[in-house]
Amino acid sequence: MADSDGGVTAGATAYQTFRTLVEKADKNFAAVHDLPITTYVGGASVQAHYTYCYKKVFKAYTRLWRFQQEHRKELLESGMRRREIGEIASRIGQLYYDQYRRTSESRFLVEAYVFYEAVWSRKYFGEEDSRLKKKIISGSFRNQKAGKKEPDLGLRGKELRFYARFVVIALLLQRMEVVRQLVDKFRALLDDCKISFPGTNFKEWKQVLQEIARFLKADSCFPNSRPLRYNGVLDSYLSSRSSVARFHPTRVLKLQDAILTGYRRNEVKYAELTLDSFRMLQSLEWEPSGSFYQKGPMELNSSNGYSDVSGVSGLIDINLAVDMIDSSLPPNPYKAVLYRPSVPQLIAVIAAICEVLSPDSILLIYISSSGRSEENNKSFLKDNIEALRNSNSSISSQSRDHCVTSPHDKDYSNDSPGDYLWLGSRGDNSMNKLYPADLISFTRKPLFLIIDSDNSNAFKILHGTEKGEAVALFLSPLKPVVPSISDWDITAKGSQFTFFLTAPLRAFCQLVGLSDIGLDTYNNTELALSTAFANWEVILCTSSSDLDHVWAQVFPDPFLRRLILRFVFCRSVLYLYNHPEKSPQHVPCCLPELPDSMSPDSSAVQTGICLVAESLGVVSQFCFNECIGGSSYSRSS
Repeated sequence: MADSDGGVTAGATAYQTFRTLVEKADKNFAAVHDLPITTYVGGASVQAHYTYCYKKVFKAYTRLWRFQQEHRKELLESGMRRREIGEIASRIGQLYYDQYRRTSESRFLVEAYVFYEAVWSRKYFGEEDSRLKKKIISGSFRNQKAGKKEPDLGLRGKELRFYARFVVIALLLQRMEVVRQLVDKFRALLDDCKISFPGTNFKEWKQVLQEIARFLKADSCFPNSRPLRYNGVLDSYLSSRSSVARFHPTRVLKLQDAILTGYRRNEVKYAELTLDSFRMLQSLEWEPSGSFYQKGPMELNSSNGYSDVSGVSGLIDINLAVDMIDSSLPPNPYKAVLYRPSVPQLIAVIAAICEVLSPDSILLIYISSSGRSEENNKSFLKDNIEALRNSNSSISSQSRDHCVTSPHDKDYSNDSPGDYLWLGSRGDNSMNKLYPADLISFTRKPLFLIIDSDNSNAFKILHGTEKGEAVALFLSPLKPVVPSISDWDITAKGSQFTFFLTAPLRAFCQLVGLSDIGLDTYNNTELALSTAFANWEVILCTSSSDLDHVWAQVFPDPFLRRLILRFVFCRSVLYLYNHPEKSPQHVPCCLPELPDSMSPDSSAVQTGICLVAESLGVVSQFCFNECIGGSSYSRSS
């Protein structure tokens, strides 16, 4: 009896210590999780404060995790549930994901995936431990029916949140098969909740499920398509490598920081990640080596449905010293992803980053937004849809005007927006209006500005009004190029311009109406596009006299060089595409201008696009010069 009493006492003491550690860890978690995004891009004192908080919370969870591993048996006997282990692991995974968001270090994203996958595969939320089941079956719990446990609404809420967060991480790692399984489980769990809790409103969770379903539909891609991240093999072309290595501008800037933000009415999003920001986020990261992702799911024990967790938990043992990053790759640029910020919030983040931007670095600002308020946009879209439906005119002569000189004339619509972008959801609130002048003060530092909007031409005013550094500007078309009104909807498929900058081949296929491509055809087309990009790299590297210094100083950076090449491809494809109502407003522009050798009328550019179109059998959908590929590639359609 003494041993028994001693055992009970030891177990009770361990459980009390466990609860104390949980409370301390949760308190530290709340302190870090509630810190605003601007905290992480501030000065040295702010950074030191965050580093202190981060170390403190991880120290607390490290101690908690190891304690429950070492005293697992006593804790289970004293009443600890397996779901509590899942909650701890889920919190640790959430911390890693938050740290990835604030540092852009991919190893944190993978660490988060490891913890979430462990909770999922071991069914920490889905099953109680065998000790609890035996008590229920034996009738030890008098308030429970034999063999049945009443559902717990609080637990179900935690489980739903777990799946919703895990989907984001799996999406960012492109684990699409896992994403589909998680969505199916999420849907089944939500259906069960409706039955188990008939008096509870699950409207918010229904909206979450609808969001992810819409997101997956919009981001569906070919089975053979490549990742959006920068791949050292696929994005570094052997034939142009020596030319890039010999290219030495007087000044070289590297991409150190990026801000990705915007707002569009009814845009495709999941949680606080819009489809456009999701694509741009990945395109500004390195694709790690294959071994980086080879952490398979843990196998379940066939005897009891889950693995033995009485000892050390293997894959989810915390080891902060392990560096999971490919050491051959440089760090990812820091990215602040802001969802629907007010203009003062956006300006505060830009100011904080500019304050710490190193002299040899450049800040990329990507803004995807409408130039109209929600109310004005409704009537504008209605009028334009009706006009496009009634339009049967052929390509006008103005569509063949040089797109670099006048791609964004201001007299295309009587219902033109103001000289700002709209970052808000409703009302005529000045806090939601971003004016070009708001960014002028930040031109004391090098800026690479990408404006994806139906009012992007308003930001042309920045060119020539800078306060110190000339701005590199990519301005989207005022309207997307669409074969018919049913083929493109920015609220259902994301921005066409951003799609070209992040996944050019997929955007090209979507433009020409191809949704299913064989492996051989896809590989041949990918090779044709890579050949074109390699040739254009050589031309730009050998056009130092014609290449403006703004582009020359960022061309050595791999991310920015890839963006420049994809812009050339996007602009030329949209310029050459044969469709009704073609005009310069359907073509993007850049400031300062790129060399004439990269214009849509140049032979080198048209040849490259012609090879891509020929590989897919869609040459007839474009208007090439007669000298490109012979008579079959002539301007006549």
